Amino acid sequence: MQIHKAEFRCSSERISQVPKDDLPDIAFIGRSNVGKSSLINMLTGRTGLAKVSGTPGKTRLINHFRIDDRWYLVDLPGYGYARTSKSMRGDFAKIITDYVLRCEKMHYLFVLVDVRLEPQKIDLRFIEMLGENGIPFGIVFTKADKLSATQARRSMERFATALREQWEELPPMLLTSSERSTGREELLDFIASCLEKPNTLREAATED
Repeated sequence: MQIHKAEFRCSSERISQVPKDDLPDIAFIGRSNVGKSSLINMLTGRTGLAKVSGTPGKTRLINHFRIDDRWYLVDLPGYGYARTSKSMRGDFAKIITDYVLRCEKMHYLFVLVDVRLEPQKIDLRFIEMLGENGIPFGIVFTKADKLSATQARRSMERFATALREQWEELPPMLLTSSERSTGREELLDFIASCLEKPNTLREAATED
């Protein structure tokens, strides 16, 4: 898949404010400073589309980017930034959980993980929550340029081993680098395949 047009649509404080059209959402989430904005810019080929900040926890709203008038790429607030006040962390958690668990527009969710790190408890807990609620998701490892190919593969294997303690079947995993555009085609093709499938969250809501 190729992206020809990408434009900022809106920022929302709550899911009642997200676009009301029928275009599906492909959302990205992860720990603060994992590289969401850089990945979005790399995928869309628009350097300044998503604002990149050196300050963790900068994204505090649900940001929708309209892609080729066919779907939305969604930048969700980061989770787990310790220096954010408790009240603000609570707000982030509500924004995140409301969107992830209740927004019927969300077609697929990508959890971003820094490939340089050992498996983090907060990532594993978030992924466990997704599984418990039947949320369709995949894992995108970021910052692959910071490691050798062998180191990156071993890091992904460590994460997979940690997941196997609770998961019989592992979610899809992709390796990326925003600096080198590593994994760009693979991720875009995967998104294209996701968009061809039915929205399981909307189907579940309809059944309820």
